[in-house]
Amino acid sequence: MAEIQKVAVIGESNIKRVAVIGSGVMGAGIAAHVANAGIPVVLLDIVPEGAANRNVIAEGAVAKLLKADPAAFMSKKAAKLVTTGNTEDNLDLLADCDWIVEAVIERLDIKQALYKKIDANRKKGSAVSSNTSTIPLAKLVEGQSDDFAKDFCITHFFNPPRYMRLLELVAGDKSRKDMLADLTRFCDYKLGKSVVPCKDRPGFIANRLGTLWIKAAVVEAFEQGVGVEEADAVMGKSFGFPKTGVFGLMDLVGLDLMPHVEASMVSLLPKADLYHSIAKDTPLLRKMIEDGYTGRKGKGGFYRLNREGGGKVKETISLKTGAYRPQVKADLEILKETKGDLKALLSSQDLAGRYAWKVMSRTLIYAATLAGEVSDDIASIDEAMRLGYAWTFGPFELIDKIGAAWFAEQAAKDGLEVPKFLKDTGDKTFYRIENGKREYLGLDQKYHTLARPEGVVMLADIKLTSQPLLKNGSAAVWDIGDGVACFEFTSKMNALDPDILGLIGKAVGLVAKQFKALVIYNEGSNFSAGANLGLAAFAANIAQWDLLEQMVSGGQDAYRALKYAPFPVVSAPSGLALGGGCEILLHSDAVQAHAESYIGLVECGVGLVPGWGGCKEMLNRWSTLGRLPKGPMPAVGKAFEIISTATVAKSAAEAKEYLFLRPTDGVTMNRYRLLADAKAKALELAQNYTPPEPPEYVLPGPSGTAGLEIVVDSFHRRGLATKHDVVVSGALARVLTGGEKADPTKKLSETDVLALERKEFMQLLKNPSTLARIETVLETGKPLRN
Repeated sequence: MAEIQKVAVIGESNIKRVAVIGSGVMGAGIAAHVANAGIPVVLLDIVPEGAANRNVIAEGAVAKLLKADPAAFMSKKAAKLVTTGNTEDNLDLLADCDWIVEAVIERLDIKQALYKKIDANRKKGSAVSSNTSTIPLAKLVEGQSDDFAKDFCITHFFNPPRYMRLLELVAGDKSRKDMLADLTRFCDYKLGKSVVPCKDRPGFIANRLGTLWIKAAVVEAFEQGVGVEEADAVMGKSFGFPKTGVFGLMDLVGLDLMPHVEASMVSLLPKADLYHSIAKDTPLLRKMIEDGYTGRKGKGGFYRLNREGGGKVKETISLKTGAYRPQVKADLEILKETKGDLKALLSSQDLAGRYAWKVMSRTLIYAATLAGEVSDDIASIDEAMRLGYAWTFGPFELIDKIGAAWFAEQAAKDGLEVPKFLKDTGDKTFYRIENGKREYLGLDQKYHTLARPEGVVMLADIKLTSQPLLKNGSAAVWDIGDGVACFEFTSKMNALDPDILGLIGKAVGLVAKQFKALVIYNEGSNFSAGANLGLAAFAANIAQWDLLEQMVSGGQDAYRALKYAPFPVVSAPSGLALGGGCEILLHSDAVQAHAESYIGLVECGVGLVPGWGGCKEMLNRWSTLGRLPKGPMPAVGKAFEIISTATVAKSAAEAKEYLFLRPTDGVTMNRYRLLADAKAKALELAQNYTPPEPPEYVLPGPSGTAGLEIVVDSFHRRGLATKHDVVVSGALARVLTGGEKADPTKKLSETDVLALERKEFMQLLKNPSTLARIETVLETGKPLRN
């Protein structure tokens, strides 16, 4: 397995065209994501009896994908790369494909019959894989040709394929190493997956452990009388699990999926497996499914929104009575007292503590049991749970937080069979840092280097052997080698505040003297959620207008310092890049964005206008790159449309359509490769670099403002815009059209437009309606419109 990972990152993949057979939820999602990578893909399905359109199933799947929310396609343009067909008329299309993915119904006989047809039509040496997670690979290839077995493996995607970064790879005894390496390379670089080799065992890694965790949490809640909200509070942020908790997670994926998964596990796992002792019947769950309460896709699940009488009441089901009641927020003192101390939580004898112990002791013991069975290293198990189930920490990382020796001792007292690997670990930790390198404990009880895939650079690793060049409470600057510095946001949600703006100025001076280029990057969940609205609201409420004026001016100065620095600046966003975070990108020489970057100027959604140069940058982009009709008004109108509606691009590809990103900006599919790609782009730009020339603007002035106000007024009269929306849009219109003194026969400087931004921003901030809107956004965490 290690050999697969080592070879996987060398050279270009040979996969240039893909086929997916089976256009259900998973098959269609896989096809869409292949198209997201810019790779042509064939999507085939069966011909329904009596169908006039023989491709109706595959075509219908693509049509459904185009309407999906969250979106399966990163851009609707990607759908044009999908060629639909059927398995009776179009198997000849397989002859041009380098990888064929089978994603049909989980029936061995159907899969094996399909493989015969695939083998007869595919080209020699093409890879074939199944997306199954329930049928052993050895069974799948029974009766197939020797060449087919050599070209076959299992590639298990997680749903939805676009967003879930884990891909489990299972090789057979005959699977070609070069084929596995090529697939790994393609899925890593092109699809953005972390490819985890697994052994051919039921459920592989993530579902094997994840289904036990979910089942244990559900069963113990019923048996101990723990309410749904309390259970989700315990099985949520405390352990680094998704904030949905277990019951919320089941609602999300669908309650009706669980019985099928349980039945599969029960039928495939040996009788001595711990799963059997936990897989108890839950009559209420059966009844909910029968009554159509299958989660968010049905009438509701453990949670629902009751719309009776025209209202919207959030409700939760009682596990005791099966009746819905108003949802209540779990207020558990033990979670406040322990504050992330997992050992203290698991030691607690109150109801929440006993529940946490029952669920997590079984889950973590099971993880230790699986070491060596599903994978030969614990790092792969941890990675699978982090990326497949969105755990912040893998099971062995959690045991390190608890203490392996204490955990093993308590588990034995509770009557659980402690696996030898855990017993032998004793007081050691599963992970350690030695000589600036991360190491993990092997099954041999020796420590091994935790190596990154070839070409991956992580800031977290750099930090192990270096100190920041500059640092304050909200940001830091690091030397990432080869003459490139990295500016890192470290504030909550990476929100931008005066400390960050101040450090930008210092960083520009430092980099100009000692480095070739600067990359702006961090490894948080989000690049930046924008300006610190809480700070702005506080200052406004106590009328600290001078402080706010300084913050706006300071942001403008810092961003211009980046734009006109004597070295290239490359920003590398992932996750949210909103408001001021988006404006950082707009002022960078280039952007290398993770494919899953959500970018937008959302200030109007909180009652403001962009104040740090976002307006003038969008004006410049749409006037120079927008391919619009000539004249000052088309670019103004387009910028107004995007900014006034607080539009957020829901992928890097879509961000290019809005010109938040330039056509020349790069996109990285694999999050782990983002920093390396950004650094390479920065070094490329550093050769013979010269800063850009400040743009000049020809803007329409009052006549343009009037035209935009007419449009906004029509929206207001139709009830599509509030009274305050009209005020905010008016301010934005004045900025984009150049204000009262603008003349379409004369040019405005960048400084002129920035002054307008600053003026309108400050006036809006003094408006009580804006403050009320900001406070609402701070309470809910969401802009009022998008």
